[in-house]
Amino acid sequence: MGLFSKKNKGDDEPASDPTPADDAGEPGDDALASDFTGRPVTAPLGEAERGRLDAALAHAAQAGVDIDDLSSISAHYDDAYRRWSATQGADGDGSDVIVDTFATAIGEHLARHSAREWAVVTDVFGTDIGLVAARADTVVVPHNLVGARWMRGETGWIPGVVSHLVRIRPRPS
Repeated sequence: MGLFSKKNKGDDEPASDPTPADDAGEPGDDALASDFTGRPVTAPLGEAERGRLDAALAHAAQAGVDIDDLSSISAHYDDAYRRWSATQGADGDGSDVIVDTFATAIGEHLARHSAREWAVVTDVFGTDIGLVAARADTVVVPHNLVGARWMRGETGWIPGVVSHLVRIRPRPS
């Protein structure tokens, strides 16, 4: 799952209609992904998903991250990555906790500052927690944004990427 825009497959071939499943599974459950075609299908967050986000936001706040400030999110992420790299996670949180914390911080920043909201999203790549715009023409899965860059060892990317995402789907005044 990731950042993508569902557009027509070709000039003459329209994108297929959504095929919502009766049982969308849990976020991260990819069992249905191979049978899914079409536009993303979204569902409201349940208690478990909201609890997961709240726990990650509490962890970010405890670390001093200001969700409304991209410089704060970026500096704390870069510092966490460097600390983890220096010790390979032996001294503090594991990579899974760090990625979850900063993916959620970025997602919450987008929920507060762009015209997107948290949802459970199912598409051809699986089911995960992400952010959708009202028309659901784009989906952002912050865990993929952070996870891919974490694996490549990238730092300094958050302000540019996240501010771009805010600009392309601004919150109405």
